[in-house]
Amino acid sequence: MKCPVYQIGLVEDDPLTNDRIRAAIDKHSDLSVVAVGHNCFQGRQLIRQNKLDLLLVDLGLPDGHGCELIRLAQSISPATEIMVVTIFGDEKNVLTAIEAGATGYLLKDGDTTYIGQSIKQIINGGSPISASIARHLLKRFHPMANKSQTVQSCTIQPCTNQSKTSLLTAREKQVLQLVAKGFSYSEISSSLEISIHTVTSHIKHIYKKLRVHSGGEAVFEAMQLGLIANFQF
Repeated sequence: MKCPVYQIGLVEDDPLTNDRIRAAIDKHSDLSVVAVGHNCFQGRQLIRQNKLDLLLVDLGLPDGHGCELIRLAQSISPATEIMVVTIFGDEKNVLTAIEAGATGYLLKDGDTTYIGQSIKQIINGGSPISASIARHLLKRFHPMANKSQTVQSCTIQPCTNQSKTSLLTAREKQVLQLVAKGFSYSEISSSLEISIHTVTSHIKHIYKKLRVHSGGEAVFEAMQLGLIANFQF
């Protein structure tokens, strides 16, 4: 049986980086770059003209911000996964991209050999995030989580109010922590000794409870609520 070939769109303004990313992707027979853009204008065109499985996008483009393309891709094709590959690791850009719908967020470090594997992680349900970005997010949300825990420990909560930390079941939290690590559905299945069907079911329940549409959004929302605040990388 022939393996499916995943259709990838790439928006990157730097020619050298563009070539390196394409070369790294070309090493994988099941991945194909079908459209390339060098600015927001070309990015909008390729999003509208192609049915993409995944969009790779830089944020700092000559005629605009990459988050514009993330939002457009999400509105036109919600099933398209989106991975940011950029030099910008500041809080504003990271949070804006994740809120817009980015599933993964990688910093450019000169090494593009990991791109293919990161793409496969996303396709398999993972959310690859550069370690420094993940730690940056956790650092931002730890104080919020600690403050919430302090208030809860000193205040009697009405039994009719559901605690934020009980929003997800223990198993759903386990699944989401592995998603945050970048585990694929099959890896989660193996790690927790449950079927892939059960993993998919848990993911759907998590999305519904958190009111999100991607793994990246789920991880971000869970961090805000303190559901995976103690997650370690």
